Amino acid sequence: MRGLERFAPLTGVAFLVLLILSFVIAGEPPEAKDPVQDVVNHYVDNKDSIMVGAILSGVAAMLLVFFAGVLRRTLRDAEGPGGILSAVAFAGAIILATGAAIDGTISIALAERADDIDPVAVQALQALWDNDFLPLALGSTLFMLASGLSIVRHGALPRWLGWIAILLAVISMTPLGFAGFLGSAVWILVVSILLTFARRPVAPVSTPPTVA
Repeated sequence: MRGLERFAPLTGVAFLVLLILSFVIAGEPPEAKDPVQDVVNHYVDNKDSIMVGAILSGVAAMLLVFFAGVLRRTLRDAEGPGGILSAVAFAGAIILATGAAIDGTISIALAERADDIDPVAVQALQALWDNDFLPLALGSTLFMLASGLSIVRHGALPRWLGWIAILLAVISMTPLGFAGFLGSAVWILVVSILLTFARRPVAPVSTPPTVA
């Protein structure tokens, strides 16, 4: 790896930092079951912070796709020709990023128009936001499961990381899914740092032939 490409795996670290910032800035939203006026007031009173948080979440999702591209190359190199698990893992990251974009879009719509549309419509959008987890869960589970299986089978990374990824994927499909998501974020952080400081083979420097 040369130049900035050497630091490409750190997009995983940047993803996690921006994701945390987005949660902190946007704050905790209400739920659709709360009084409708409380829901409206939340988005009217916190419009700017909610929009900034949603935008940061979108940038974090973009960085996740870059990180997944780096990880895909690592997994694919170990799998060899015809390996599919690396491709499935990358597809999972794309689905996850798309889910994050949908989630952020709903937040921006609520923040931008909460005081312009019928409060019942605001409550309906909030109900949609409360339950738009399926693309996020599907993408996260695919990404972690395929990555874990590839690592365990082909050894691109320490195999314990593969077993942890598989465990987190299974947890993500249970009522403890949010814990699985948090664990996956920590896993990405560890892998990001590991890939950044992994020793890479250095190409030999050719020397010109000596003239007799």
